[in-house]
Amino acid sequence: MSINATLFAQIVVFFILAWFTMSFVWPPITKALDERAKKIAEGLSAADKAKADLAAAHKRVEEQLASARADATQRLADAERLAQQMVEEAKTRASEEGAKIVAAAKAEAQQEVVKAREALREEVAALAVRAAEQILRREVNPSVHADLLNRLKAEL
Repeated sequence: MSINATLFAQIVVFFILAWFTMSFVWPPITKALDERAKKIAEGLSAADKAKADLAAAHKRVEEQLASARADATQRLADAERLAQQMVEEAKTRASEEGAKIVAAAKAEAQQEVVKAREALREEVAALAVRAAEQILRREVNPSVHADLLNRLKAEL
């Protein structure tokens, strides 16, 4: 191989091309590569942040579900307690109403007994008056009086 002017010219052109490439071509390429790497890093950090946000959202959802379950359980317990209380109140009212009805029936029965006694007294009084009238209308005779009194006893 011979070293001549073409070799020197090629070396000069190579260095000019290398300088031109390093000055004008390489910086935009490295800048584009750096921007691309930066975008990729931002995307990865955004993905990590989204994963963390998703995990936090899952945790919040689980907490809200647990809270909703506890609230539902509490409401069911309150509803059962209220229903039991209403049943007890209804039983108490029914017992009181039953006692009032029984007391009213007893009072009515007592009034009926009093009325029956009064009627019986009036009837006995009327019978006694009738017997006295019959005795007074007849002459005073002990055998007739005894007979009338026996009939009066039979009527009573």
